[in-house]
Amino acid sequence: MKITLVCVGKTDFPFVEEGLEIYQQRLKHYCKFSVVCIPALKGVSSWTKDQIKEKEGELILKELGLTGTKRSGKRHVVLLDERGKTFTSVEWASRLERKISSDGDIFFVIGGAYGFSEAVYCLADELLSLSQMTFSHQIVRLIFIEQLYRAFTIIKGEPYHHA
Repeated sequence: MKITLVCVGKTDFPFVEEGLEIYQQRLKHYCKFSVVCIPALKGVSSWTKDQIKEKEGELILKELGLTGTKRSGKRHVVLLDERGKTFTSVEWASRLERKISSDGDIFFVIGGAYGFSEAVYCLADELLSLSQMTFSHQIVRLIFIEQLYRAFTIIKGEPYHHA
């Protein structure tokens, strides 16, 4: 089982990159984890938000091995989305523990600035919200990876999480 974080575009913030590197190193003790960044679209200033979401959606689905209504391989796709379900850290750790004990890889996806296309929503297994607040799609990477690390420490009963 492997966990992959799929993001649209790279981050412009050095502190986000540094934080991602720190937590990726920490996660190596718990799972196979990787981050895949789909390149940001170029020359889209005249495009509508929907056109941008559609094109980004095609790239996301390609990265996930999902096309049309078909899936290749066992995988669980979770979109980080403001409409998703929220959990406490302990609740989410419990849910993650159930997911990692099943067969298949888990993909967490952070969309671009305008969110996801309808095609991506249709092929997702679930939506997860990290907060009722809105974060930039760059900052949410760091928040998510920290929560992923926190979940593993909770699962293992390690002292990182103070409840």
